[in-house]
Amino acid sequence: MSLTGERVRGGLGESARRPDGGPKVAGSFVFSSDLTADGMVWGSILRAPYPHARIRSIDIGPALALPGVHAVLTAADVPGDSSYGLEHADQPVFADDTVRYIGEAVAAVAADHPDTARRAARAIVVDYEELEPLVEAEAAITAEPIHPDGNVFAHLTIRHGDTTASGDVVVEGDYEVGMQDQAFMGPESGLAIPDGDGGVDLHMSTQWLHVDRDQVANCLGLPHDKVRMSLAGVGGAFGAREDVSMQVHLCLLALHTNRPVKMVFSREESFLGHVHRHPARMHYRHHADKDGRLVKVEARIVLDGGAYASTSRPVLVNACCFAAGPYAVPNALVEGWAVRTNNPPCGAMRGFGAVQACFAHEAQMDKLAAALDLDPVELRLRNAMKTGDRLVTGQVVTGAAPVEELIRTCSGWPLPAEDPEPDPMTLPGGAGRTADGSRLRRGVGFAVGFKNLMYSAGFDDYSTARVRLEGGVATVTCAAAEVGQGFVTLAEQIVREVLGVDEVILAPPGTADIGSAGSTSASRQTWMSGGAVERAALAVRDRRDAGEREPIEETYEYHHPPTSPLDENGQGNAHVSYVFAAHRAVVDVDLDLGLVRVVEVATSQDVGRVLNPLQVIGQVEGGIAQGVGLAVMEEIVMDRGVVRNASFTDYLIPTALDMPDVAIAALVEEPEPGAPFGAKGVGEPPTISSSAAVAAAIRAATGLALTRIPVRPQDIALAHRDSTKLA
Repeated sequence: MSLTGERVRGGLGESARRPDGGPKVAGSFVFSSDLTADGMVWGSILRAPYPHARIRSIDIGPALALPGVHAVLTAADVPGDSSYGLEHADQPVFADDTVRYIGEAVAAVAADHPDTARRAARAIVVDYEELEPLVEAEAAITAEPIHPDGNVFAHLTIRHGDTTASGDVVVEGDYEVGMQDQAFMGPESGLAIPDGDGGVDLHMSTQWLHVDRDQVANCLGLPHDKVRMSLAGVGGAFGAREDVSMQVHLCLLALHTNRPVKMVFSREESFLGHVHRHPARMHYRHHADKDGRLVKVEARIVLDGGAYASTSRPVLVNACCFAAGPYAVPNALVEGWAVRTNNPPCGAMRGFGAVQACFAHEAQMDKLAAALDLDPVELRLRNAMKTGDRLVTGQVVTGAAPVEELIRTCSGWPLPAEDPEPDPMTLPGGAGRTADGSRLRRGVGFAVGFKNLMYSAGFDDYSTARVRLEGGVATVTCAAAEVGQGFVTLAEQIVREVLGVDEVILAPPGTADIGSAGSTSASRQTWMSGGAVERAALAVRDRRDAGEREPIEETYEYHHPPTSPLDENGQGNAHVSYVFAAHRAVVDVDLDLGLVRVVEVATSQDVGRVLNPLQVIGQVEGGIAQGVGLAVMEEIVMDRGVVRNASFTDYLIPTALDMPDVAIAALVEEPEPGAPFGAKGVGEPPTISSSAAVAAAIRAATGLALTRIPVRPQDIALAHRDSTKLA
């Protein structure tokens, strides 16, 4: 039912069809890589071949001498700020005297053909003096600085309760998470068009139009309104498009040549041109009493942020805030560092710090259960967080926290039956028919995770939306980036619900005629931009119902309740709200070959209220796919700062044949106080604890500690070979 009391087709609670779904299926949807313009030339970037080196000289002459080359730009050609960055402007537009990671931009070329542009970039002669790379995060804390701003992006200590408390049972362990790529299907691409009046229009696949615009304008030395950004079709994001990649280079080339410039990264270049999930090393110590009640959690977390800051500081804040998991913990001591190295920059990825912490705290819960001779699920139930409990930051959880219900419904889901004569394609190794049935072991693992919704720690998070009603048709204008999560569908549903109209049009997102909608990240657009659209639509409805004639237009800037930074002890009301999920994984493992087949992942998730059932299911399944990938195959392999697998041939992601059955045991609808329609974002929780559950299942199958993800075949096979020899 709509807010007018009448049933509206395609309103909230229905699986309304995506407005972009048909064109995407038919192949007619225009992605950023499809854009063209009259007189267009092509851009290419010369990237550093070393993770750490000094630039002695650059000779662009050979590139300029090639026929068809229109421009070759270096650091000397940047008219405004020489550096950019989301949190801190420490990343050079072009490396000037020093390169700090392999793939750093050194120069940019514009030419009349993409092959010519690439050839011209390769023709630039750069004299490098190789330097010793700093690649170990732990060493970076005290090493000589590799950047004028130092090596430590952030250092945080959380002290909660009695930090000297001890329990009857104590378990500890060291854990590691590898560097994961967002692995979106559409590599970075964009088109910059000069306006002939000193300004530029940039069409870009991104997650945050206004912040991109501000960084670009600052580097161009232009007023912000002289750079107009429009959202081009996005082929996936997952955090990697939060940071500027080619945006400044495109606009520099367009303004220099006075022609439209298009750029499309190759897949290898994409691996080097965007941020990744932070690799993490963590040490944990859990204390509990004899009944399994947690007494204290201690954690030490070190995140490798790579060469530049990106969002390393807030990722560390999240990792530390959620280091103890969704449990009632009376005492805690958590210390974390995010550091600079000569590895590729790391930043936002689905889960944003909570994924790394979850892998460690859930392994610890299993270890603690074993030490107490308790069922792992029972241990989690005894400690499950609930509304009214305090986090380790001292903040009281005032919203919905159905952790116990999630654990019970997920763990109670029926286990899949074992097939006595399985199809070889369903076994580890698949079509290779390599599995020996006598050496297969099945394991079941369980994990629970949580994280925040929206931005935190005092950030003034807001979103702006406009709704115009004319002739019975509603038009929504909002700069929220649609990256596949489905806000385009939700915005239409909200307006149908509020205004009781059938036809809703979404204006193209851009910076020219509407304020910021914030980033499409942090599971925030449902709450923030959904809230802005709802409030604007309500204002239109009130004027219409008061008898005002159309057209009626209202703009609303939506803010969530304020948050505060953490104090020197890591205490404070840093977050608005939280979202929770539980996962149970079933795996089959070939002990000799170390191959793993994830058979099923069951989940229960806290959703507040389901606004579009089909889209919720899609987000759950997609997030679990990334969690499974991190657990068993996805890792950027680094060798002294060099990426060894920058392709989808060598960087493996789950295919349809690798994906397990996904069983949704429960979508727990407990409306969140203060959230528009009571709904919570659903995109991140599926990734947070699914990796931990798969790892736990592999441990159960093998009996191995397996303190690192992804779990590699050699981690299993070599360990079993060695144990067999010892036997």
